[in-house]
This record gives sequence, structure tokens and C-alpha cells, in this order.
Amino acid sequence: MKKFKIGGVPEHFNYPWRKAIEEKAFDKLNVELHWSDMTGGTGQMIKGLETKSLDIAVLLTEGISKAILQGTNAKIVDIYVNSPLQWGIHVPKTFVPETKHDNHRFAISRYGSGSHLMSYVLAKEEQWQKDSLSFNVIGDVYGGIWALENNEAEYFLWEKYTTQPFVDKGSCTRIGQVNTPWPCFVIACRGDLLTQHAEIIQEIIKITKTQAKKIKIDSNSAESIAWRYHLNLTEVKSWLSETEWNTHTIDLPKAIKPTIDFLIDAGLINEKESEEWAIKIF
Repeated sequence: MKKFKIGGVPEHFNYPWRKAIEEKAFDKLNVELHWSDMTGGTGQMIKGLETKSLDIAVLLTEGISKAILQGTNAKIVDIYVNSPLQWGIHVPKTFVPETKHDNHRFAISRYGSGSHLMSYVLAKEEQWQKDSLSFNVIGDVYGGIWALENNEAEYFLWEKYTTQPFVDKGSCTRIGQVNTPWPCFVIACRGDLLTQHAEIIQEIIKITKTQAKKIKIDSNSAESIAWRYHLNLTEVKSWLSETEWNTHTIDLPKAIKPTIDFLIDAGLINEKESEEWAIKIF
């Protein structure tokens, strides 16, 4: 039996993977998937791919695209979630709005993570200067909330349904949201592993897509997700209606191009790194 190590955030988006593993859906491929929760998000998963502690990762499009173009030996093999990620803009309870000329301190899980890169999307929307941004690396969502509570950051971007319990109990305030202008999650694989097992990786993805289809039409899914991830049922129903897992064949270069354009525009990758980006990424 082939064994693969897969990682993803311990959030509701990955319910199809967890359910498929629990139902032993991959046994017919003679495959055992070992799932690891990555509380540190995309930055932690990129490190896992680089150190070979992970074989496959379900991570944010912008983070892994940047990492691959800057040397990480991995490939994007498919889009996992077509719909945008809704990043809540979280601030301290005592927050006073700053002017666009001030320093904007962000709590981020890691450099190259979504919480880091999406700050540039927000800055563009707010017309802040890029050099007004500064960052405090805090590891995960709990570190981000701690940073807001302890005056170590003014802003923290994280998926809004995941942080809703913190907002509800008054740990922070959400003043808005910023959405990814591209499909939010992709499935990436170590380059050397993909060379050896491309066919079996695609079969694994097909099974996960089938599981996602079932979840979307199952009337009990919202309740199951709410229970598992400690979320409000009404909010899960809203999230489920807004979320579009990729269950079909998709034009990968076309889907990823807005991400590459953003990385170039924000100065997060240079011209040389962006050359022949599609060949490098897929």
C-alpha cells in the first residue's frame, strides 16, 4: 500500500478530505493518506513540502505560487476551491482608524502565507503605500488574536468564519473583509513525488472531488461541519452556499494568472521569477 503525507488547515474547507479518509475511500487505490493539521497555514505547508515532511498540501493559491516561482520544488496539480476566500479584517477592540499615511502593523502566521500576502491586496484596495506595511510573525490564528489583544498588531487577516468565535466573545473586532481575486485553495505536490506518482495523485484528487459533490448535496452536511469545527450552524449554512469546491476539469493557467499578476504588481516576485511561470508552476 502506497502511503502519502498530506497537510491542510484544520478548517471546514478540508472536510471533504477528512471525510474521505475516515470512510477509507482511498483504499480502492491501495493508498493510505496520513492527514496532518497545519495550524500555521500555507507558510507551514510550504516548509513541509520543502523538507519532505509533506508529500501533498492543500494550501492558498498565492502562497504556493510565490514559493514555487522562488525555488520551492513543488507543482500545483489542481484547483481545490474555485470560490474566493473571505478574509476578515480583524482589529483590536480599542481600534482607532489610521490614515493611509500611517504605519499599518499586521499580525501574520509566516512570511509568504496568505495572511501576509493578502495584506498587499488590502493595501491596494485602501490605497495604502506598500512601504507603510509592517509585519509581526505570530504562527497561527491564536497568535494573531493574541497580537491584537496585546497591542502587537493593528490588523490580522484570517478566514472570517474560522475567527467568528473570537469576534463573538469580544477578543477582537471585524471591520470588514477582503476577498481573494482568484480561486483560493489549490492542491500541490512535491515535484519529485509527482514525477513518480502523477497518475495515482490524480486518482486521489478525483475521489476527493466526488466526496465534495456529495457534501454539497447532503442536507446533513452543515450540521456535521458545525459540530466538527465548533462553528455556528447558521453561519456554516451561509458558508456552504458560498463555497464552490472544484469538482470539474479546469483551465489551470487561466485560473492562476490573476494570482501571478498580483504577485508581480505587488513586487512580491520579480520579472525573472515570473518568466515562463506556467511551466514552473504546473
